[in-house]
Amino acid sequence: MKRFFTSLAAGAALLGLAAQAGAQGYPERPITVVVPFSAGGPTDTVTRLIAEAMSKDLGQQIVVENVGGAGGTLGAGRVADAEPDGYTLLLHHIGMATSATLYRKLAYDTLNAFEYVGLVTEVPMTILARKDFEPTDMKGLIDYVKANKDKVTVANAGIGAASHLCGMLFMSALETPLVTVPYKGTGPAMTDLLGGQVDIMCDQTTNTTKQIQAGTVKAYAVTSPARLDVLPDLPTAEEAGLAGFQVGIWHGVYAPKGTPSEITERLSKSLQLALKDENVMARFAELGTEPSSQEDATPAALKAKLENEIDRWKPVIDAAGQYAD
Repeated sequence: MKRFFTSLAAGAALLGLAAQAGAQGYPERPITVVVPFSAGGPTDTVTRLIAEAMSKDLGQQIVVENVGGAGGTLGAGRVADAEPDGYTLLLHHIGMATSATLYRKLAYDTLNAFEYVGLVTEVPMTILARKDFEPTDMKGLIDYVKANKDKVTVANAGIGAASHLCGMLFMSALETPLVTVPYKGTGPAMTDLLGGQVDIMCDQTTNTTKQIQAGTVKAYAVTSPARLDVLPDLPTAEEAGLAGFQVGIWHGVYAPKGTPSEITERLSKSLQLALKDENVMARFAELGTEPSSQEDATPAALKAKLENEIDRWKPVIDAAGQYAD
């Protein structure tokens, strides 16, 4: 029996040494980062900018793989089931927190199926309408929506998408349920808004800034605490008359549970460098957002953010009663 336990201890020690050696040589081949949404959307844009900057530091290519569906839970589940070797990562937005309540059945435990790398950015939202929509300002929009709640349509990119969450918060703030129109991604939702097939949408500045600047949509407010340099004429929701309406779509990087801490720390340091990359900072500014601080681009900060946001969104989602199986 003593020999048996001695063998077990020796085996465990060898496994530990092998993991440590693997972590020290990391990365030795390309890394895949899964985006749980379609290509061309806001999260995809953020991911590709970060992946390019991190690959310079890591010395290996970072391949972006889009695994859309089920509000981001398919892609997240894929990473949860991946080998914990640092070669499959996840870049997800606030939906990582809201899916814990939105979905009655998840294939993974949101808080315990991943290791944490760090926060990337928090993107403001904008409240928009088709160009020829009647209301001209937020007060007019609120009055119009309340008077026409049965016919005003709200577009979103599907359950769990940022636009879906913001739309729910908007309806909750107005205490007015509206007709929601889900799409299979941000692209088709924006296309129909531009074409006048739907009335309003609430989406990230990474997807809406260019449309607002071009005047192809009517913008009412941004959901940040202060106005954005890239959209200086667009008032905050608070300024426009929607008191207390602030929401940002934060993004974070995750690895499968069991990934060695040496690897997650290496990835966190690389993320911190990427967030100071001149191209990343410039492109984020153009898109109406900014990189997370060095303190937030850490495993501890991302874990705390996820825990707090699950608690924050649960009552909002429960009140809306919009769940998915």
